[in-house]
Amino acid sequence: MKKHLVSIILTYFNKRAFISQTLQALKNQTYNNFEVIIIYDQEDLTDFNYIGDLINSDSRFFLYNNKKNYGVGFSRNQGINYSKGKYICFLDCDDLWDPNKIEIQYKFMVEKNLLFSHTSYKIINESDKIIGVMRSKEKTSYNDLIKSCDIGLSTVMFHESIKKNMQFPSIKTKEDYVLWLQLSKQYQIIGLDKKIVSWRKTKGSLSDSILRSMMSGFIVYNNYEKKSVIISIFYLLRLCFYFFLKKISQKIELMNSIKN
Repeated sequence: MKKHLVSIILTYFNKRAFISQTLQALKNQTYNNFEVIIIYDQEDLTDFNYIGDLINSDSRFFLYNNKKNYGVGFSRNQGINYSKGKYICFLDCDDLWDPNKIEIQYKFMVEKNLLFSHTSYKIINESDKIIGVMRSKEKTSYNDLIKSCDIGLSTVMFHESIKKNMQFPSIKTKEDYVLWLQLSKQYQIIGLDKKIVSWRKTKGSLSDSILRSMMSGFIVYNNYEKKSVIISIFYLLRLCFYFFLKKISQKIELMNSIKN
């Protein structure tokens, strides 16, 4: 099987405690035909030089400076524009990939002739302890997504042919949710049930604020999905309900994986 170039897009903002480990996980990949595009999204250049030192000897890594904080949506769009790969992935700069992540998902994409896929993932804390497991569904429709966003950003891989439709909005949180909803109206969203990604839950992260998350959820439904205020509130309440169900499911999946 021909090995196409895979582009990996990271956006960096204030994750110095984890970035070295994340970059090392990329260097450990068994699939080595990749490029890493790091978009530095903070004004203080101290970490920029630190990251530069971490990647200095590896020509597959490229570091770009936004010069000011534009946000993850803008930065990921920049990364997509810079990408040259046949397949493109996202990785948050505090998340981790198993060494065979690219190889397994790339083979899955090619053999199934897919345009978009995502995988199951482990949930870890700041000390790398696994605290939950999120299983991906074989297929996810728009009607599934509108109820609950179960696609982990760091698990996504897509084909270059849909780059023109891969544009994140400029909102603080749930920018990926907006995009997945849009894509689900046009493409098949296919899941690979392999836990080859570790998503890190950290205290004080944007997604950790319940109020901010709820406000962003309303914006998703009202501003981007063009639902009425009443329908948006209903969808938001349903999203919260499924969020708590998902938390329970993640704990159950963790216990099952420990037993097995």
